[in-house]
This record gives sequence, C-alpha cells and structure tokens, in this order.
Amino acid sequence: MAGLKSLNIADPLTWLSTLARAESLQVLIAFAMCVLLAWLMVWGIRKAFADQALSILLGKRLIDGVLFPTFLLALTFAARTLLTDAQPSPIFGILLPVCISLAVIRLGVKVLQVAFHEAPFVRVLERTISWIAWLAVVLWVTGVLPLILDELDQIRWKVGGSMLSVRTLLEGALTAGLVLIVTLWISAALESSLLKSAKGSDLSLRKVISNTVRALLMFVGLLLALSSVGIDLTALSVLGGAVGVGIGFGLQKLAANYVSGFVILAERSMRIGDNVKVDGFEGRITDIKARYTVIRSPNGRESIVPNEMLITQRVENLSLSDSKIAQSTTVTVAFNAPVDEVIAWLLQPCQAHPKVLAEPAPSVALSAFGVNGLEFTVNYWFDDSDIGPLNLKSDIHLAILKTLQAHGIEIPFPQRVVHMSA
Repeated sequence: MAGLKSLNIADPLTWLSTLARAESLQVLIAFAMCVLLAWLMVWGIRKAFADQALSILLGKRLIDGVLFPTFLLALTFAARTLLTDAQPSPIFGILLPVCISLAVIRLGVKVLQVAFHEAPFVRVLERTISWIAWLAVVLWVTGVLPLILDELDQIRWKVGGSMLSVRTLLEGALTAGLVLIVTLWISAALESSLLKSAKGSDLSLRKVISNTVRALLMFVGLLLALSSVGIDLTALSVLGGAVGVGIGFGLQKLAANYVSGFVILAERSMRIGDNVKVDGFEGRITDIKARYTVIRSPNGRESIVPNEMLITQRVENLSLSDSKIAQSTTVTVAFNAPVDEVIAWLLQPCQAHPKVLAEPAPSVALSAFGVNGLEFTVNYWFDDSDIGPLNLKSDIHLAILKTLQAHGIEIPFPQRVVHMSA
C-alpha cells in the first residue's frame, strides 16, 4: 500500500468532520462512477472474448473475476489524482485499501480454484487469504498497521552477513505467496492454452514445456522471495553443492527417474495413448508424470512404471509410428476339412467386422499340421484408438466359431493314444 496515507483513529471527531465536507460527496460520486465504468469495461471484454476460457480474469459472473477489482483500483487511483491536489481526501484512504484488498482476494481465490480445483485445502487457503487481506485493510485504515510494522522491525537478529527482522520475514512470506499465486496463474493459463487442442505426440511435447515453464517460474519466484527478505543469494551456492552431492549419492534413483521422464516427453519415443508392453505388462499409456508413467491394461488394471525402467529396459511400443496394430489367432480343424473353403470361411468374419481394417487386408494361412488337426493362422489389422484389442479378439473368435459351426466344420478334440501292455 505504498503511497497511501493511513488514517488516525485517535481523533475520530476531526475525521468525521472531514467526511462531512462537500468534497467528500464529490469523491463518493466519483467512486460510484468508477464502479459503473469498471463494470462496463468488464462487460465489454466478456462480450469480446465470449468464446475463450478466461475463468481467472472474468470469473463466472460479471464482477467475479480479477479484472473488475483491478479496473476499479486503477480508476480509483486516477480519480484521486484528478480530484485532489496536495491534500488527498481521507475517503480515498479507505477506498483504495479496500480496492487493493478486493483485487488480492479475487486473484488468490481464482488462481487457487483453477490450479487446485479438487484439492480439499483450497477452501481453507481461500478463507485465509480473505481474512489476512481484510485484517490488513482494517489495521491500515485505523492507523494501527504502521505501528505494528515499526515494532516488528525492531525485533532483529543477524544471520551470517544479513540482518533479519520479523517484519522482513513477514514481507518475504507475503512476497513469496504473491509470486506463487502469479506463477500458478501463468502456468495454468499456459498449460490450458498448450493442451487445449493437442493430440498424440504434440500432447507429450506440450506437457513437458508446460512442466518446465512451471518449474522455472517457481524457481525464479523463490529467488525473488529470498532476495526480498534480504538473504544473500550467493549463500545458496553451498546449499546447491550439498543438494548436488545428495542427488549424486542418496537421491540417485529419484533423479534418474525425473531425468528419464523429461527425456521421454522430449524425444516422444512414448506418448500418451500409445499401447506398450514393458516388463510383461501390456496396456495403454494414460499419463506421463515427471517421475513415473501410468499404463492401463485392457482389464482395467493400472501399473505405475518408474521412468528409468522405460529408458533402460526393452519396451515394445505397438503404436509408435501409427495406431494400427496387428492381431492374430490360431484355429485348428479336422484333417478331412476342405482347406480352400476353410480359408474363405475364416476370412469372412474378419472382412465383415467394421473395426478390422481393409488395408492391410486380413489373411489366412495354413500354418502347421498339428497333432490334432490342421492349424490355420488368421491375421488382421485394426485401429487401437477405436476399440480395445481384447474386445475385438473376442468378437472375431465368436464370429469364426459360428461360421465353422454353420458349415459343419469340426474343431477336433485333443487326440490321445493309450498303449495297453499285455
């Protein structure tokens, strides 16, 4: 609240007499016009950007977002500059802190709702921000806040080459909170913009860009907060060296997983939506985190695979170049079955199924003379983005069984020869 002059509650009669002046009515009328003008500006922006998601700036209602209190604060500052000369009206000493508090509350609440919309602690943080902001306004308007800050500034101690006080710590905490809110706002807006229309390989690349930008913004915000407290940033070199040693020894596996996660997202060897098989587990990649990857099998089970395993071990990616996947099944018929007719009958269910691709075309081959009968291998291709492999295989098996039964083709039982000794 730099540039604002707090009121003095010790002389309420003088303050009330000042409010009774004619200029005070002029200030209130000007403030009402500022409210109306801010409302009209937000209304116009909402109409102009009706097709875009600006939940933080505009909110769900016309005065629910960050833009309305921000415009109101700017217009109120402008009104104070135009209506007052050397001696500002004491009413502005109330209106401006209230506008600042309202803008801070709206920004904090909206950013937390977007960044952590399902977290249970969001409601607590929202109330904390509101209570702190309004308490600061009350203390500032009554003139108590400057006295408290002066007293807190007297409580000092030396840390290394820096002199710290309770006031600097509180200001640093507020700065860190503000930087965190702005960082979450920028990262949420960037992630929403990048991932809005991304599909396939672009989704993974844009997600790693979003995660990287968020980490960099958080790091820069932390440095700014520490600098505002008065801590010498050169002292962090010792901490950085200690962290590096810890990563090199105790956190080796954890660091390897994080590095592997960024490598996977950057080089796009595995993407969200790919069907992969790793360490005997087959399924579709549903999410790629910085430390691990989530793979969901067709039966609903999910496997959390460390990213280092995806880098150091052999991984079968069934849909790396495209989403087409080949599938095969083996059918055994009796030795006396007509081979040419059986091949045609086995092709019919594959050609008739709407999910089986016509190109590459399905094929049937006499693959082996088995112990129990003739073995035919049926090969076909399908698009894994449309149907699960297990569901399609079941449909093909049922159709083949019905076709063979309709034509009287026998699927032989296992043949066993029992030798009887005399």
